[in-house]
Amino acid sequence: MIPYPLKFRPIYKQRIWGGRKLEDFFGKDLPPGEKIGESWELADLPLDKSEVANGEFAGRNIRELIEEYPEQITGRPDFGPAFGLLIKFLDAEDILSVQVHPDEATCRRLGEGEPKTECWYIISAAPGAVIYKGLRQGVTREQFAAAVAEGAVAELLEKVPVAAGECHILPAGTAHSIGAGLLIAEIQTPSDTTYRVFDWNRVDSDGRARDLHIEQALESIHFDASRDALTVKTMGRLVDSEYFRVDKGHQAPNCEVLVSGGKMKTLVAITGGGTAFGTEGETVEFRAGETLLFPAAYEGVVRFAQDTQYLTITI
Repeated sequence: MIPYPLKFRPIYKQRIWGGRKLEDFFGKDLPPGEKIGESWELADLPLDKSEVANGEFAGRNIRELIEEYPEQITGRPDFGPAFGLLIKFLDAEDILSVQVHPDEATCRRLGEGEPKTECWYIISAAPGAVIYKGLRQGVTREQFAAAVAEGAVAELLEKVPVAAGECHILPAGTAHSIGAGLLIAEIQTPSDTTYRVFDWNRVDSDGRARDLHIEQALESIHFDASRDALTVKTMGRLVDSEYFRVDKGHQAPNCEVLVSGGKMKTLVAITGGGTAFGTEGETVEFRAGETLLFPAAYEGVVRFAQDTQYLTITI
């Protein structure tokens, strides 16, 4: 194997709250006429595995490559059982449901699901855009259950104004929602377990409300969560959790960054773009809205052709 930076084909997800901003902002080739809320950039879930879009491994998925070349890709011969990240872009044209993701202990109690901790990097925000992040201080399970029954859940959530460049960490067990008018890069553990507790009384085109998971949500929410975990970062090390680390980079045109081997790294380009050069002469161009996986065995240089902001993720 000659290691080189891997690009992937996006996996698009139609959502009732989605729009077309991924097409406008990043030039993504979205399915016509659909509201696309999510673009899964790098995934290794049972029903969704990212396929390589470039080079000799084009058409093969991330799981196949890790199974065949575990140490060259990840730096560890015993890596697994799945790739440890799910990376998405989210286009919230409308507000998302109020929801929560379980932690490991909750999954064991419920006997279902996969734990999920995530962070949101705000790429663009409409004037007045907000997120809902955690419960107001002192809210109890009983108060929250009563608010669910009365359709008054939003009154118990922390409503937070947001701006481009912010990163918000949401540990498992945090009740949350994304408001309208936001484009977000989401980095999370590899799980699609979501318990919706309130959906703003919304119905789909057939007049049907989406399923809610009230009992599972009440079991999953951390009603005594520390406020310290909900701080906002805007530069440098954005996230330093037990599951993944996220760093923000910003390079001027023609600047170069050395990529050393030994550890797998993922780069998500937010603006700009450039070219990655390998020691074997291979080159991989990238632009805003694309994700590169640098295998652990890869060593090379990234040259930025434009003013570029990007996120680097390690696990």
